Amino acid sequence: MKVFTTAAELRAWEVTEPIVFVPTMGALHAGHASLMKSARRPGHLSVVSIFVNPTQFGPNEDFSKYPRTLDTDLEICREHGVDAVYVPEVVDIYPVGDATSVIVHGVAEPYEGHFRPGHFNGVATVVLKLFHLVNPAVACFGQKDLQQCAVIQQMVRDLGMRVQIEVLPTMREPDGLALSSRNRYLSPSDRADAIRLPQALMKVLTELQQGREVELTRTEAIQDLSSAGFDVQYLDWIDPVTFTPQTHFDPQYRVILAAKFAGVRLIDNMGLQDLDLINQKLP
Repeated sequence: MKVFTTAAELRAWEVTEPIVFVPTMGALHAGHASLMKSARRPGHLSVVSIFVNPTQFGPNEDFSKYPRTLDTDLEICREHGVDAVYVPEVVDIYPVGDATSVIVHGVAEPYEGHFRPGHFNGVATVVLKLFHLVNPAVACFGQKDLQQCAVIQQMVRDLGMRVQIEVLPTMREPDGLALSSRNRYLSPSDRADAIRLPQALMKVLTELQQGREVELTRTEAIQDLSSAGFDVQYLDWIDPVTFTPQTHFDPQYRVILAAKFAGVRLIDNMGLQDLDLINQKLP
């Protein structure tokens, strides 16, 4: 496995096979591993980037304490047969004098865009830079960051980029909690209580499928989580392409959620197609 730390090293890598790219911020877990497995395909090279991107963190967010586990991350990449890992320094991505950023309107503005101003500017900018440096044919992202996926897909469409975006299903713990690098911030007791989040999403989906009114279902779910100690920032029923709220049931729509619990901000989303699979896996 090759490890590149500068853009010059990456550009000097002579390849003829198309690249399947998995951009990450490190602190790798089974969700990332599933993306790496997908990236390994005949006739292609798999490339993972590990970069904690400062421009997607707000001034009061967790950039300084975000888990950095590079040695372990590299070992995980080796175990999963990754061909190359790009681990740049900040100055390699944002050179001195850097003055260009990407702003995606519309889909980037509500929900995460509202609660984390500037977040998606940082995401779109770093992903565009990484795409130019890595030059992938395919890039793999996890569905847990659903709005991020929609923003990147919008950017790729708008800029006429040739990279194919693949969105892979959310990986979950055995009890249903979505895998996240931030889960490690939770104490054991808080971690046990955090399963209320996927349980709330499952309940909303079940009730909407049964014909219950959207706003009533949504309001009750927020009240239930709030009563359990969750600070719910949003819980809504949306079109996953436009990220606009919806008032009727459609099997293509998804329920999205962001909440703070025990000082940790957690996000999740779920669609009807996930419900049976999750129920089958729960103990």
